[in-house]
Amino acid sequence: MFDLFINMVKEEWRVHSTMFGSLSFALFPVMIFGIAFMGSFLIPLMRKTLPAGNLALIVHANYLMLGIMVGGFGLLGNEVMNRRFGQASLLAYSARSLPLSEKFIFSNFVVKDTVYYFFLWVLPFGFGYILASPFTGVSLAATLLLLLTLTLSFLFGLCGVFFLSAVYARSRPVLWLILLAIGMGVGGLATMSGTNPVLFFPPLLLNSAFTWTNLFISCAVLALLFGVAIVLFNPESVGSEKTYRNSFAPLLRRFSFLPNPPFATKDTLDLYRSGSLVGQTIFSFLLPLGVIWFFLALLGPFFPPHGLLFIFAITTGVIASTMYTWITMFDTFGPYACLPVAVSTLIGSKLTTFAILQVLPATFIAAVATLSGEVTYLVPAVVLGISVSFYAVSVMAWLCGLSPNVLVYDVKVLFVYLVLVGIVLVVFTSVAFADPYFALLSVILVIPTWLLVRKAKARWDAVDPAGF
Repeated sequence: MFDLFINMVKEEWRVHSTMFGSLSFALFPVMIFGIAFMGSFLIPLMRKTLPAGNLALIVHANYLMLGIMVGGFGLLGNEVMNRRFGQASLLAYSARSLPLSEKFIFSNFVVKDTVYYFFLWVLPFGFGYILASPFTGVSLAATLLLLLTLTLSFLFGLCGVFFLSAVYARSRPVLWLILLAIGMGVGGLATMSGTNPVLFFPPLLLNSAFTWTNLFISCAVLALLFGVAIVLFNPESVGSEKTYRNSFAPLLRRFSFLPNPPFATKDTLDLYRSGSLVGQTIFSFLLPLGVIWFFLALLGPFFPPHGLLFIFAITTGVIASTMYTWITMFDTFGPYACLPVAVSTLIGSKLTTFAILQVLPATFIAAVATLSGEVTYLVPAVVLGISVSFYAVSVMAWLCGLSPNVLVYDVKVLFVYLVLVGIVLVVFTSVAFADPYFALLSVILVIPTWLLVRKAKARWDAVDPAGF
């Protein structure tokens, strides 16, 4: 098992380093380290507005979200076992040619990804905080404890979503029953305790008061979730046959008003038939936003009136922009290369499908505004969220073309993305805080969005598509 694990790690490195260059990809954890190291010196200033407990809450929430984003292995099992990166044939496909079971190979794959992302995201952040501790007056024990609890936050997100996605792959009704039970349990806990259930999140409890008992219980829960998910995992046979009725022509007629309707129709059918439309909506959109809402609710007193709704609308817009990765994840330009189709045409069609999917975040923001008693500001919140979503996806398309899911690990690309999107988020957060109806001014983002999409099409038409 260890040999397979090591070879999978090497393979992952080689794939990424081939795409970006070894130096560029190697600098990614260095960038995370630098952000943590320099950010540590700002903590004394930030404590004047946010208590230390709230700072810890924000950092743990971020790593919980990272784990949630990484953990949908059960949802992507069959794709992973075949072609994780376009047409590249990986070791995960070796069950067909070697005396190794698919479950054994997939177990190695999950462990490899867990370790890989730990060294890519978690350890650099913790190490940066540790090295800054002598200058900030934080004890070494406290920094090591933070590294431990951030690791646990990441693993809780990863193992929790891995478990839920494995259940989803087996039985959707059972998943809904489990989610209902979790919802009732969280609601009951909130009612009985009178506090936000987030405060009972095990890594946060450990961070505030370390005990070996809590550490053991946390590790036991993680091991249980991970073990059950591995047992439940059952990849579909690659050679299995599925039959679908012809839905292309009827759907094409419905999409006739769109630009490039055949491509939009194909993308929609791909999402539906792969299960990604429902699965990604649950695990990459609704679940992360539900978690974010619980964490943001604790920071409500630090926002101006109605500020929580608009922070949530902006957050929803950023997460909604990642729907572009749903559409492009397993669709490469290679099969289109023999057709009279330009890269710009595909980018346009993917963005058209993306626009159709924006009904999900719009509905979600409207529901949150209504349920939170902020229905008066429903329209500004929806406009702000959708405007941010379209702007962020235009930046993504300009920087990454048809490969947003892998090019995020190019340091230069990520830095430019964070700067361009970050400036807009800061500006319109301030505007919405000043007056909720000023959020309607976010429609002005249609101008840079249009310009960036034009630049994206021109840029990627001039680039020879990668081999993957």
